[in-house]
Amino acid sequence: MTKIIQAQVEASLAQYFDPYLRQNLVAAKLVQEIQIEEKSLIIKLVYGYPMDAEYKKQLQKSLQAHLAPIAKHVQIEINTKIEIHAGSRGLKSSPRIKNIIAIASGKGGVGKSTTAVNIALALVKEGARVGILDADIYGPSQPTMLGAGLTPELKEKKTLLPIVRHGLQSMSIGYLVDQSAAMIWRGPMVSTALQQLLNDTLWDDLDYLIIDLPPGTGDIQLTMAQKIPVTGAVIVTTPQDLALLDARRAIEMFRKVNVPVLGIIENMSLHTCSHCGHAEALFGEGGGQRIAEESGVTLLGALPLAKEIREETDSGNPTVVANPEGEHALKYRDIARHIAARISLQPKDYSTKFPNIVVQNK
Repeated sequence: MTKIIQAQVEASLAQYFDPYLRQNLVAAKLVQEIQIEEKSLIIKLVYGYPMDAEYKKQLQKSLQAHLAPIAKHVQIEINTKIEIHAGSRGLKSSPRIKNIIAIASGKGGVGKSTTAVNIALALVKEGARVGILDADIYGPSQPTMLGAGLTPELKEKKTLLPIVRHGLQSMSIGYLVDQSAAMIWRGPMVSTALQQLLNDTLWDDLDYLIIDLPPGTGDIQLTMAQKIPVTGAVIVTTPQDLALLDARRAIEMFRKVNVPVLGIIENMSLHTCSHCGHAEALFGEGGGQRIAEESGVTLLGALPLAKEIREETDSGNPTVVANPEGEHALKYRDIARHIAARISLQPKDYSTKFPNIVVQNK
């Protein structure tokens, strides 16, 4: 076999495109080390987004096949390292939270909360440390979706311990008040409650915190953008025209407050009849792709309108944990990787690595 040349290896790696980063391995700066021996090759890669063991094996096999024309024996070592990425408006990140992802919709009834909890659980399945904050003060739904009718433990009379279900840390006003009680609060009270739920919860070293926002572009959304270092926002919509109008408004709102929009998720895109198997786009089709192209953002994926998703979430065991190898769960996993990959491409936040300088007069 011809002697392996470093330049050949680098050129080959530059031709391998990661489907989630949408860049080649060299451009994405994933190549940590290349070791060349007489007839073998060792490539060490460090990814900035989490991946489970099964996907890592698939990636290794794919890369080995790609590099086979160069070396007889190819060993691929893949590690992941989730960094802190810069939040919106230059706000300082929390020492216990690396990245904050806001999941929003301009319109209610598009399945945003169901999507948020399944995306959070999908990131847990990928191996990340994840929390979810239910920011819908008026209509908290995450306690029901997680099957967690519990009260958070108060630690040292000042911080709340998050409720943990399915490996996911969570906090919601629904844990603290009677679920049947109506929250008759004005905007400033709601905004204060959101900040307290975030800052007074003792999150345990999160790679990602998912914030499940209420629909619309009101006080809570503005408070979050102005006071919380959001790494990026994800917009959930359905394909129908009315939902797309509100999704456009949500995208523009985040842009005006300098929060990066990571992409769009089209929910309820296709319904398949459980009796005859006929698939039909009940709410129209192509809407998510159309608004993504018009707004210059990424379509992260499309999710079906399926009775199982509703039943599993209502039971407190969302789809990703109820049927982890099922078709719907795998779609959520795929979208979660897309989101995490988009975050990994954003500028890193080095503020926590610099020492604090204190000037004192003596």
